[in-house]
Amino acid sequence: MEKIMVEYIWIDGSLPTAKLRSKTKIVDHKINSVSDLPDWGFDGSSTMQAEGHFSDCLLKPVHIMKDPLRGGKNLLVMCEVFNADESVHPSNKRAKLRELAEKHKGQDCWFGIEQEYTFFDGIKPLGWPDNGFPAPQGGYYCGVGSDEVFGRDIVEEHMEACLDAGMTMSGINAEVMPGQWEFQIGPLGPLAVSDEVWLARWLLYRIGEDYGVSATLDPKPVKGDWNGAGAHTNFSTKPMREPGGLKIIEEACEKLGKNHEKHIEMYGSDNDQRLTGDHETCSIKDFKYGVSDRGASIRIPMQTANEGFGYLEDRRPSANMDPYLVCTALMETILS
Repeated sequence: MEKIMVEYIWIDGSLPTAKLRSKTKIVDHKINSVSDLPDWGFDGSSTMQAEGHFSDCLLKPVHIMKDPLRGGKNLLVMCEVFNADESVHPSNKRAKLRELAEKHKGQDCWFGIEQEYTFFDGIKPLGWPDNGFPAPQGGYYCGVGSDEVFGRDIVEEHMEACLDAGMTMSGINAEVMPGQWEFQIGPLGPLAVSDEVWLARWLLYRIGEDYGVSATLDPKPVKGDWNGAGAHTNFSTKPMREPGGLKIIEEACEKLGKNHEKHIEMYGSDNDQRLTGDHETCSIKDFKYGVSDRGASIRIPMQTANEGFGYLEDRRPSANMDPYLVCTALMETILS
């Protein structure tokens, strides 16, 4: 039987922002689904998920995709983390979302996540001069040309890898700050969109290794008059997407406003450096929603307002957010 390389990928216990970890298991049997893959132990004391005197943790495969880097029958698998006794590990934020997704499956929730990130070449953003700063923002967003965009070869390879893996990637674009990019995942259900965002992040980091370039999800990678990096999250339920749905969307916005501080705690670390009220953000201290307003906490797209149904865009999540937590926050609040 042909040997198959399976990359087990999981989220560690690093605080305040979790990191991705992975290791490769070689299997010699046919794999049709995650149920064909065994659980696998790891040393949690090396990933901030256990202490040395009782360090065993367990990986349980939950989402399988083709490995576009190794090719062939090789696979990537997203895993949940459990304790040695098979109880849910505290770092496992997917478990709660799994319960919510089942509870509210009749709502047919759709999510689309716009993941921004910044390439770094050593200690400076990719394409920036060794000393000083590039030209001010203005020509970089969706730009073209070697003097406007930096890292397109990595971005294109990453996009193709995600598509080859079978992800629901809906687009890419250069962002406002030079060296900054975005990819979009969705629309998908809460578990699928979150799994794919984490797997797409893993592929981005892994491809970056081949170029000697790192990708950071820091919400404010460069201080000063430069845009930060977010993960705008689009959300809708089936009733929101039907005629008359705008009223339900507006009611949802009111609920979100009443839980703003709670959500901010779940939306990524150092987000206060990004949500200042400048650079297309609403101040972290305030909450507002509006039609076509990129300075709002929640934007209702113009098309949604005109047609009377559609979706909302939560502009508060930071680039380093955990999508499991963001999807949980939105579903718990809006569907309560």
